[in-house]
Amino acid sequence: MSQRIDTSSRLICAPASEVYEAFAKPGAMEKWLPPTSMTGKMLSFDFRAGGGYRMRLTYENSNEGQGKTSADSDETEVRLVRIDPGQRIVQEVDFDSDDPSLKGTMRMTWIFEASDGGTLVQVHAENVPEGIRPEDHQAGLDSSLANLAHVIEAR
Repeated sequence: MSQRIDTSSRLICAPASEVYEAFAKPGAMEKWLPPTSMTGKMLSFDFRAGGGYRMRLTYENSNEGQGKTSADSDETEVRLVRIDPGQRIVQEVDFDSDDPSLKGTMRMTWIFEASDGGTLVQVHAENVPEGIRPEDHQAGLDSSLANLAHVIEAR
């Protein structure tokens, strides 16, 4: 398991309570979490500390991506370790993959901090599996945050 930490952040023009709802409300993450050129489907959802969810991300063009679970998809099993509503969500993420370079548990911490003009959303991904290229992960994190801003700010 790598010791790599990937981070991203974005100011979202909305209160932290609205940002938090984009995680906690069933079906909401499917709209914003998939990075550009991917779609998402929630396979199970139990949003509470000790609960979790399972999600499938599918490449819109299977020729573009190299899926971790199948040729065109990534599936993750996410455990919700800690939830501080409107402040922080700590997740443990495992990829469903036969590739040893994608094994291990990645810890993702989402932090919501009040800021002038809205909420600064920060994501810290620790112990990122070695099989995830840093530039791809950075692009994915940035894209998810841009999607989150678009969904929330369009209301």
